Amino acid sequence: MKAVFIVFNQANTGRVEFLLDELRISGFTLFEDVQGRGTSTGVPHRGTHAWPEMNSAVLTVVEDDKVDELLLTVKKLDMRNKEVGVRAFVWNIEKEV
Repeated sequence: MKAVFIVFNQANTGRVEFLLDELRISGFTLFEDVQGRGTSTGVPHRGTHAWPEMNSAVLTVVEDDKVDELLLTVKKLDMRNKEVGVRAFVWNIEKEV
């Protein structure tokens, strides 16, 4: 199993939930009001007057055979609007209870 952590501008929240539904990924944890700065552009998302945008993030654990399709779908979403930005990171899950 793999954990997939998807970080995205809050403007994409509905789109990310839709893509998870389309891929039949039902389990996830949503983190709202995530602050940070992207590695590509370095534009801060801080929820402040100077940097008003905010991110959200989703953590989901999926079977290994779902990872490539999920990453491809995230990449397609990112390509639709590069200015908004979506990133996904994957790591191994050793055990679960």
